[in-house]
Amino acid sequence: MKKEAVILLNMGGPNNLEEVEMFLKNMFADKNILTMKSNLLRKFVGGMITFTRTEKSQDIYRQLGGKSPIIGHTKNLVNKLQTRLGKDVSVDFVMRYTPPFASEVIEKLNDENIKRIYLIPLYPQYSTTTTKSSLEDFEESYHDMGQDAILVETKHFFESETYNKAIIQRIKEQLRDASYEEFDIIFSAHGLPQKIIDAGDVYQRHVEKHVGILKKMLLDEKMNFHETHLAYQSKVGPMQWLKPSLEDKLKTVRNRRVVVFPIAFTIDNSETDFELDIEYREIAEELGFKEYRVCRCPNDSDLFVDTLEEIYKKMK
Repeated sequence: MKKEAVILLNMGGPNNLEEVEMFLKNMFADKNILTMKSNLLRKFVGGMITFTRTEKSQDIYRQLGGKSPIIGHTKNLVNKLQTRLGKDVSVDFVMRYTPPFASEVIEKLNDENIKRIYLIPLYPQYSTTTTKSSLEDFEESYHDMGQDAILVETKHFFESETYNKAIIQRIKEQLRDASYEEFDIIFSAHGLPQKIIDAGDVYQRHVEKHVGILKKMLLDEKMNFHETHLAYQSKVGPMQWLKPSLEDKLKTVRNRRVVVFPIAFTIDNSETDFELDIEYREIAEELGFKEYRVCRCPNDSDLFVDTLEEIYKKMK
């Protein structure tokens, strides 16, 4: 009997310190990340970035236990979704820049007589740098290997009520011992170069719309924060990126108690566990914040499993 498959797509992260260079090399070889038209120029610039960032990145992952937390969380999520969907649906995941790559997961699917594959990128908002890149990577690999199952894709889910309930739950968990009125909340999204947005990427619009949805839900839940903010993290290089940066936002927040939710991520990774929870915490302490808290991503929470099950059923 032919089966169906649900494949979760994400950027990935090093499984060990030796994979850090591979992670960076593959990321900066991606035409959706470095958008110059010349492949030769992209290879040169990507190689330079990889060379200059590998050692520092290895030190970051060393502080996180020698690997990215994204791997373990994703495996747990896949296992829970597999249990939920049952034996007639094969659930797996593909990482864009580190194993498991699309080609090796497709090889596994070939042995299972799959008739239809549902692709769910684990990015709430659409971006060419994430969603488009991951979908293209899987689809190109699949067709290059001569396979013929029907591929069905979804491109964003930030409007999902169930998913946003998962976010609200994480915020409540982080502030279970506190008064919302005493805190500002900052929704921190991964930044992008302004030129990518100017070229037509809808990511910024999706993020802003998502914050608007969550602000209403917070009010409905009587979670009355002192103020609500949006900021962008992870800027690298000299070019202009989306503003305000999280560092600049922290400098202008008048309230000295903040909680940060990483709105662009569904799974914790180095940008949440290191950048937000360690680097920006140090900045907040230097700025004199009395409290600085970071929410966990939905990860393998039951509500996120519910979300993915709903997405799958709507795609059928």
